[in-house]
Amino acid sequence: MSTVARPPQRTAFFLSDRTGISVETLGHSLLRQFDNVPFEEIALPYLDTREKVAAAAGQISTRANADGARPLVFSTFVNPEFRIILDSVDALHLDCFSIFIGQMEAELGVHSSHAVGLSHRADSAVDHLSRIEAIKYTLEHDDGLSQKNWRKADITLIGVSRTGKTPTCLYLALQYGIFAANHPLIPEDFNRLGLPAQLRDIRHKLYGFTIDPGRLHRIRSERKPDSKYASLENCQYEVREAETLMRREGISYLDATSKSIEELATAVLHQAKLERKIY
Repeated sequence: MSTVARPPQRTAFFLSDRTGISVETLGHSLLRQFDNVPFEEIALPYLDTREKVAAAAGQISTRANADGARPLVFSTFVNPEFRIILDSVDALHLDCFSIFIGQMEAELGVHSSHAVGLSHRADSAVDHLSRIEAIKYTLEHDDGLSQKNWRKADITLIGVSRTGKTPTCLYLALQYGIFAANHPLIPEDFNRLGLPAQLRDIRHKLYGFTIDPGRLHRIRSERKPDSKYASLENCQYEVREAETLMRREGISYLDATSKSIEELATAVLHQAKLERKIY
């Protein structure tokens, strides 16, 4: 029987003169299109001097020699001198700014500002404070901790424990200023055949997560091995009862088994018709 050899591991670098969030997001999206190729990913943010960029170029060259293959280098540098340094390295350099900026300048008939750090700058103190308030609210209403101000939430995620509710809520708060709460569904909810009292009046703001029981079993086993909480039988029971409860209550839900936090947050925004507050 013939087998298809898997490509050797490659290295991908994400370089930026600021946080590198933008280039990592774009780079990850592109690398996912080649899921049969294993990548070691290395992020090098805050390369804001010629010396730092030269040191990064040396690191890339060293990795190219060690791997026996050219690394992939994703960058978002405003300074053209930095880009020239990286173009001289034995690597596939994908300069994410120059790919787009030149064509946009030609189309718009004006030059870009070439200013550093604009993609994540808060446009006003009001925006900044609004996002802080959203994060504070989300932390206070994580896992059903606070019983106050549930009606203030833009969205409340429900589902059994360990389905990704908390990180999704934090992502929504941090990226979009969404007031996101979450509440775990527990056996007591299944026994009473209904939602907890504090959630009944905000049913229209509820959105549910479910998960494959086998995946849930593996996640819970890492936290509490050999416990009833983590047993496959209990996971199957909780997932089945949670889905039954959400269907009975008319609450939309999605399967979070194989989705990233970014995908979950985007799905919640779209399906719950939340207003994006992009900063």
